Amino acid sequence: MTTNNEKNWFALYVKPRHEFKAEMQIASLDIQQYLPYITEVRQWSDRKRKVKSPLLTGYIFIYGTEKERLIALETPSVVRCVCERGKPAIIPEHQMHNLMSFVREEHSYSVYNGIVRGTKVLIKQGPFQGVTAVVVEDSDGKSLAVSVDLLNRSIITHISDPDIVQILKP
Repeated sequence: MTTNNEKNWFALYVKPRHEFKAEMQIASLDIQQYLPYITEVRQWSDRKRKVKSPLLTGYIFIYGTEKERLIALETPSVVRCVCERGKPAIIPEHQMHNLMSFVREEHSYSVYNGIVRGTKVLIKQGPFQGVTAVVVEDSDGKSLAVSVDLLNRSIITHISDPDIVQILKP
């Protein structure tokens, strides 16, 4: 049970293509927010341009009290809070740190050892140190998926050095 003054991470569902608007609206309320995004190069017929795209479309995260969560829900771009069992879902601090760690790094990785799909692994070193991941198949071979469980989304990254992962036993 949380108290009214305790800060937690919450995921808010926003209107389609309103992630950056929601970020500005929530920031204007002095509520700490986090919008993970990636920068990608898009090609048009006459030019190329770097474009910022939300990593998890339709979502923005806030770190705040229950009162701040309710205030954020009143912004025009926010639709609702992600709930679990009828109550606002609180995202564990370590999951948010894992997500932030992933977004900060722009390296691409691949795994080439005999780890099979579905194996849980712990990354022992590098930018993702301490992150628990699941190995999934990819067109390049094997890769590690780092997921934010509450959103039913997975972020895929490639690990090139198999020595930086440790297999976790079930």
